[in-house]
Amino acid sequence: MSQDQIFKKFKEAGALLEGHFVLSSGLHSAKYIQCARVMMFPKISQFLCKELAKKISETFGSIDLIVSPAMGGVIVGYEVAKQLGVPAIFFERVEGQFQLRRGFEIKKQTKCIMVEDIVTTGLSSRECISAITEHHGNVIGAACLIDRSSGTANVGVDLVSLAEMTIETYEESNIPSWLNEIPISKPGSRNLK
Repeated sequence: MSQDQIFKKFKEAGALLEGHFVLSSGLHSAKYIQCARVMMFPKISQFLCKELAKKISETFGSIDLIVSPAMGGVIVGYEVAKQLGVPAIFFERVEGQFQLRRGFEIKKQTKCIMVEDIVTTGLSSRECISAITEHHGNVIGAACLIDRSSGTANVGVDLVSLAEMTIETYEESNIPSWLNEIPISKPGSRNLK
């Protein structure tokens, strides 16, 4: 499946947005990929996650568990796990830190893949991977639908994605004047309470 076909699915779902966005990383961008818009269509999400599950199997072999960070990774992780025939759990932020809740646990040395929707800087992925490791899971790799870093984000393990995309981002101190004229939107889930 080509990257153009992947992006066509995102466009069909109205998931490629333009405006002034503050990303979970704190960086600013004129474009945003709202993966939740893709996940609201079961046929599209199933199709994309089936393709991602194939890449995971080809790259990492057999695994025991899919683990995702809430919120963005929950649906993607569940659907990928369904395609692979393994369980899925997720970490939630409690006072800014990833924690397992809802009776979820990771048995010692369980072979885990961390699955996200979108990777930009890799911060949430690294935090989730660290939390998996703290709970004695063996993280053998990571996966996402879209890698916004075009392969430059370091998540600490090998990362596979369905597509890579470069979207320019700006530090708060270096936002172009044309972007500052657009009202700010904060679409990410990092600061949800």
